[in-house]
Amino acid sequence: MLGLMQDRPLLISQIIDFAAEYYGDVEIVSRAVEGPVHRYTYRDAHHRAKKLAEALQSLGIKLGDRVGTVAWNGYRHFELYYAVSGIGAVLHTLNPRLSPEHVAYIANHAEDQVIFVDLNLVPVVEAVIGQLKTVRHVIVMTDRAHMPKDSKIANLLCYEELIADKPGTLAWPTFDERTASSLCYTSGTTGNPKGVLYSHRSTVLHSIMMTSGPVLALNPDNTILPVVPMFHANAWGLVYGAPMSGCKLVFPGFRLDGASVYELLDSEDVDVSAGVPTVWLALLNYCEQNGKKLSKMKRTLIGGSAVPHAMISRFWKEHGTDVVHGWGMTEMSPVGTITRFNRGERALPDEQRFEIQAKQGRPVFGVEMKIVDDAGNDLPKDGKASGNLLVRGPWIVNGYMKGEGTAGFTKDGWFHTGDVSKLEPDGSMVITDRSKDVIKSGGEWISTIDLENAAMGHPAVAEAAVIGIQHPKWDERPLLIVQLKAGANAGKQDILDFVKDRVAKWWLPDDVAFVDAIPHGATGKVLKTELRRTFKDYTLPTA
Repeated sequence: MLGLMQDRPLLISQIIDFAAEYYGDVEIVSRAVEGPVHRYTYRDAHHRAKKLAEALQSLGIKLGDRVGTVAWNGYRHFELYYAVSGIGAVLHTLNPRLSPEHVAYIANHAEDQVIFVDLNLVPVVEAVIGQLKTVRHVIVMTDRAHMPKDSKIANLLCYEELIADKPGTLAWPTFDERTASSLCYTSGTTGNPKGVLYSHRSTVLHSIMMTSGPVLALNPDNTILPVVPMFHANAWGLVYGAPMSGCKLVFPGFRLDGASVYELLDSEDVDVSAGVPTVWLALLNYCEQNGKKLSKMKRTLIGGSAVPHAMISRFWKEHGTDVVHGWGMTEMSPVGTITRFNRGERALPDEQRFEIQAKQGRPVFGVEMKIVDDAGNDLPKDGKASGNLLVRGPWIVNGYMKGEGTAGFTKDGWFHTGDVSKLEPDGSMVITDRSKDVIKSGGEWISTIDLENAAMGHPAVAEAAVIGIQHPKWDERPLLIVQLKAGANAGKQDILDFVKDRVAKWWLPDDVAFVDAIPHGATGKVLKTELRRTFKDYTLPTA
């Protein structure tokens, strides 16, 4: 027997409709690429998104067509999120930090019909325009006064002119909730990037989860600043969750240095934010060097790579800011686990609470996970066994665009994350490594993440990374690569003495290499591939 409930499809357009009707006067604040801070409301955004949707239709964009964006976090990009998906087209966010080869490959693979580009990112599109096979129009996201005077791209269109004469009276079409809504590509650290095609259903469900009490508990009293880019897994769903919850939204544009982020956090009374550790490291250092305090930011969601214990401690002790540690993947929309305190845990002493926050968190409702050995056998959730992490759920990828990457999926519906993890009896998940980064020494695994987090607790260390170096006896041994804070001094033995009491004795790195800067990829993650190339001929000390 079926239930007697209405079966209205879950569509992204319903989110902006809801925000405009019930939170119409709530502000969206953006640091515009042109310079000034721009302000308007959800009601304004709703009207302009409809004008943009009408403009897209006038360009011939129809159900299923891919619309590319090369843009920062700002109000026009926000409008595209709703205008494109609202008419049944597919929003394809391109990462401007990728190499030109990857940008061209991704745009062609997606078969983008048009590309919207922020003013200061026009050179990114210019560098590849001759290679783009399906793009019919390039629209610069600015007004006529700021349009590029000379460009290698013929017949550039102006965003504001494109929507100016449209009435904004469009009635959003209704279609199957499983219709594709947006498209993000994996970072492509091994092989070509692969396309992850989200649906309206998966996006709305993920957004409801993100706003819920055990996750971010968003409500109209919150002001949220997503530092995580809108081209990185849809800004972790916050551009949907915020309007759904009536939050004031603050977009930082392209200025993500510590001073610029601090200015917006302070002036706009931001109490919730989200970003990768590298951004927060810059902010913490800026505050330290300039005597600033984050008096208003109460919580920050940090993901993209493991959050060091030292960063969690600094945020709380220096600013009273609670770190919410999240883990997920582009393939998971992206959130899979998050710091969730069980009853009584929030009242624990600081150091015990930090230990919980340093873990990758507990699964959110809707995500199932298990660990298996290399033969596919289930391993116990005892906090001791370490294995390959598999996940499944209603917003987790079931296949890549155009049928690629089939090896990552099991016949019974599980997705291989590529992470090596432990699952603890209390539900916590702890990533010990990426499968391609883990070090095997004498037949035993060494967690590079644990070593990195230990080293980053040293007061002189700005950032640390660990890679495996070939060893004649043990197969591999860890090399600790360290970037010191500006003006700080520390030697090899200082670092090793600090680390040795924080990890298993046999994990202790065989050597420490100091570098001016640790390389990061397009999404802010440490580029282990580049470090392995740099140190491929490195010889560990023998004594």
